[in-house]
Amino acid sequence: MESRRQFFKLAGTGILAAGFSSVYVSSCVAPSIEESIDAFSIGMAGYTFREFSVEESIEMMNRVGITDVSLKDFHLPLDSNQEQINVVLDKFKAAGINVYTLGVIYMKTEEAVSQAFEYAKMAGVKMIVGAPNYELLPYIEKKIKEYDFKLAIHNHGPDNPLYPNATDIWNHVKDLDPRIGICIDIGHTTRDGEDPSVDIEKYSERIFDMHIKDVDKATKEGKTCEIGRGIIDIPKVVATLRKIKYSGKCSLEYEKDMKDPLAGIAESIGYFKGVVACK
Repeated sequence: MESRRQFFKLAGTGILAAGFSSVYVSSCVAPSIEESIDAFSIGMAGYTFREFSVEESIEMMNRVGITDVSLKDFHLPLDSNQEQINVVLDKFKAAGINVYTLGVIYMKTEEAVSQAFEYAKMAGVKMIVGAPNYELLPYIEKKIKEYDFKLAIHNHGPDNPLYPNATDIWNHVKDLDPRIGICIDIGHTTRDGEDPSVDIEKYSERIFDMHIKDVDKATKEGKTCEIGRGIIDIPKVVATLRKIKYSGKCSLEYEKDMKDPLAGIAESIGYFKGVVACK
């Protein structure tokens, strides 16, 4: 009877649906009600839904049970006025989805920085995921103090010389206002030849947000794939998040099959939830 209860507990967390091996499932101990709940939670990075409308994106999020999103500007244009912003946000709110941040927002001028901060203020969020040009960081710091926001700078791996990795971000922000930090993309980190778990722990005080994914190679040529099918040690990532007491979002950014992503999104979230369930 106990093994039957265990089966249904694991099925409920998504482990079995995600295709875990029977060996892995048998070694996993589902958390009891008495166990503490992790401070971090799973969200979605809006870039995942690049090919879809707001309504279609909401439908997919509802189908996989995710209630937090980092909204991208193709769903909420940067030049939107308050009324336009409210229309979009109200759609997410009505569906039970919280827009917890905006981005990634690229900022190449002081005017773009000012626009991004005012845009975030109108949207009612307190954090921007961004990638400002290096020379704009002093102006960013000024805006951070003015608006009392956080800025989480996103690393983009070996493809982009602007913030290729968490170390580069850290070196540029470590002496700036502590509200300027990192949105670590574990896929791009791996493609840049680094271990995301090492960087998460090393820069833990400035990790404000995370984009989770998996990749098939630890090189520039690495492609994203369903979480659990690639080379990233997801259990190690989760263990590290617990070690540093991370309290932000782990937002899935699914970049494979972007015109038909739902199956891959569901598998990735199921796998990640399954790992989280294995205390």
